[in-house]
Amino acid sequence: MTTDTSRTARKRIHLAAHFPGVNSTTVWTDPRSKSQIDFSSFEALARTAERGKFDFFFLAEGLRLREHKGLIHDLDVVGRPESLTVLSALAAVTDRLGLAATVNATFNEPYELARRLATLDHLSAGRAAWNVVTSSDAFTGENFRRGGYLDRADRYTRAAEFVATARELWDSWTPPAPGAPYGTPRPFAHSGRQFEIEGEFTVPRSPQGHPVVIQAGDSEEGREFAASAADVIFTRHGTLEAGREFYADTKSRLAKYGRDPDDLKIMPGVTVVLGDSDAEAQERAAGIRRQQVSPQNAILALEQVWGRDLSAYDPDGPLPGIDPDPDSALVQGRVRIGDPLAVAAKWRALSEAKGLSIRQTVIETTARQSFIGTPEGVAESLDTFVRTGAADGFILVPHLTPGGLDDFVDRVVPLLQERGAFRTEYEGATLRSHLGLPAPEWKGSAA
Repeated sequence: MTTDTSRTARKRIHLAAHFPGVNSTTVWTDPRSKSQIDFSSFEALARTAERGKFDFFFLAEGLRLREHKGLIHDLDVVGRPESLTVLSALAAVTDRLGLAATVNATFNEPYELARRLATLDHLSAGRAAWNVVTSSDAFTGENFRRGGYLDRADRYTRAAEFVATARELWDSWTPPAPGAPYGTPRPFAHSGRQFEIEGEFTVPRSPQGHPVVIQAGDSEEGREFAASAADVIFTRHGTLEAGREFYADTKSRLAKYGRDPDDLKIMPGVTVVLGDSDAEAQERAAGIRRQQVSPQNAILALEQVWGRDLSAYDPDGPLPGIDPDPDSALVQGRVRIGDPLAVAAKWRALSEAKGLSIRQTVIETTARQSFIGTPEGVAESLDTFVRTGAADGFILVPHLTPGGLDDFVDRVVPLLQERGAFRTEYEGATLRSHLGLPAPEWKGSAA
């Protein structure tokens, strides 16, 4: 354990909570697992995150129920509620916790979404955040009037202009006069390749100026977009070395946009498994992996790569000898895992080298925990990632709804606080203050 206990020189960790939902991380067979749609689940997890002094609560998005062999995917059968509606309700039962909604920039329009986000920022007294995502998926596009989809190359072009337009709208009211709570609306006009709009925005500038903008993605386009327009990047990397490489690369891009390195917080999504000893934690982690990848889920994961009906294969038997179908439409609404032929070759090599069955191979390659160990060991590892430039913080993705954060908040957060690596109390009221982000310049917008 580190002996550095300085509270002033130490870099502080940022923490956020991801609500577990329709994904393979969540263990729905556990008797402690509750509803993914009842408000009580959202409220319970959010209250735990706020008790732990987390920066924000994070909701994912799904714009269409995924399909497998023409049937609704098992994990989607209960559906997904709309994020901003849920967070508006949570604003009434939390006081300081940031509220982050994932909303697609491909299938929304700037005026409507900017208005909804600004409203949430007012309702929550400055705690709103927008996780900007894009889609090049024609399957999802079928749910929308515009139909079709954007070419992959155009996704970030639209997203960048979307964010810029939203910020113009948030800035379009005049600053308030002395003693007045709000300014006055003034006309806005935006003319660009993606949007041609003008009018007057209906919501005054919100308590933190602009809602915090989060961007999710590790691609080259995603990194550049985050450097130019985002306040937080939600990423993933499995090792300390990979984290440092991503961190250095992404931070190095900020200067060209006139931004400082601290203007963008890098927060990978992680999972944590705790035990009273390292051996107990490893045993628990292995049990969770087996729950996440049931025999049925193993075949589903295999079909996602192979693009073929593999229901006749034994999950405890060897991998298929046939090659994947790279043009398959067997799975709709889910991203195939990389290049199918390359992934299959990698999985076969691993299976042969270790003598793994289909299920064991899927467990080895897709179900993993980021931090496994005692509370002291996990606190040390999290602190090391941040102190050595691999992350600014973490978005925790628990495997249970809604009690999956309880152990972390009760057993790890106090240790981080003792180190001076994490706050003991909220020091501000807005999400920007929690994250240490600068207030946005009031540029204004006029027709």
